[in-house]
Amino acid sequence: MNVGYVRVSTVEQHTERQTRDLKENAGVEKVFLDKLSGKDTNRPALQEMLEFVRSGDCVVVSEFSRLARSTRDLLDIIQTLNDKGVSVVSRKEALDTSTPQGKLMLTLLAGIAEFERALMLQRQKEGIAIAKEQGKYKGRRQLHKPEQWDEWREMYQTRQITATRLAEMCGVSRPVVYKWLKDSSV
Repeated sequence: MNVGYVRVSTVEQHTERQTRDLKENAGVEKVFLDKLSGKDTNRPALQEMLEFVRSGDCVVVSEFSRLARSTRDLLDIIQTLNDKGVSVVSRKEALDTSTPQGKLMLTLLAGIAEFERALMLQRQKEGIAIAKEQGKYKGRRQLHKPEQWDEWREMYQTRQITATRLAEMCGVSRPVVYKWLKDSSV
């Protein structure tokens, strides 16, 4: 069975291009979809796909960076699949991990991709440092607790409202609310 794995980094990004390519051009019968960063392997659909596949199956991805961001994670995922008798094919790189040449090229490409990402992050960091020196970058906008914060926090702590509702009332995201709650308890 050909099984597809599709990943985008955020919920706002679209998966149609990857999904359509895998179904129409690679004969994928079942697709697993994650809308999460590839920085770690704790992704629900990835874990579900790893449990679903069996010997003789082929996992097809649009490109290897959809499976993992780091060389180590990519090689570990592919090794897990290979140990189960499952091959992996990347459409973009045109590689099949069931061949020795495919395994070699995979290792090289994964290393290059990780190197490119590290360079991009380094350039971004350097650019931000320069912008800060020039006074053009002030960092993230500081969010302030609303005047009713103490009252609303009490409502949350006594389980009258959820964290989601508290975030809505404050006009911020849940992670911001959790940070404020943590800061309040110190």
